[in-house]
This record gives sequence, structure tokens and C-alpha cells, in this order.
Amino acid sequence: MARYSPAFRKSVAKDLRTIPKKDVSSVLRRIDRLAEDPRGPGCEKVSDTAHYRVRHADYRVVYGIDDDALVIVVIRVGNRREIYRGI
Repeated sequence: MARYSPAFRKSVAKDLRTIPKKDVSSVLRRIDRLAEDPRGPGCEKVSDTAHYRVRHADYRVVYGIDDDALVIVVIRVGNRREIYRGI
């Protein structure tokens, strides 16, 4: 299976600033694992959208998959309580 390249929206940098530094590194490692298998264990489709989500501790990573270009676009990263507002 080909490796996908992660890409981030500009707003993700702002999202990551609100997360404690110790958690940011583990969330980024989780995103890197998504590059190996974007539809792997723990991945779920967000209802009524073309996005997927993966859970990491109290945080969620919402992302889109472009199979033609082999790119994962990270849309939002945040606490599970607030992540789905505005998607």
C-alpha cells in the first residue's frame, strides 16, 4: 500500500496551540500513522460529510482523504467536546 502525505489546513496550527505540548506530539504521531493507513483501526466516517475522524485520548483529528493524489488533509484537531462545531 502506498504512503499518503499529510497536509494541514492553516487553522490546524491554531488548533494545536490550544492543546498541551505533551499531547501535541502524540497527536502528531497519530497523524503520521494515518499516512500509512488512513482508513485503519479507529477511523470512522463523520456523518453527512466526506470527512473521517480518529480518536486520540480526549482529542479528535478530523481529516479528508484524496485517494487520487495520496494526500490526507487534516481539517481540525481538538477536544472531543468542541471538534464537530462548524464542520
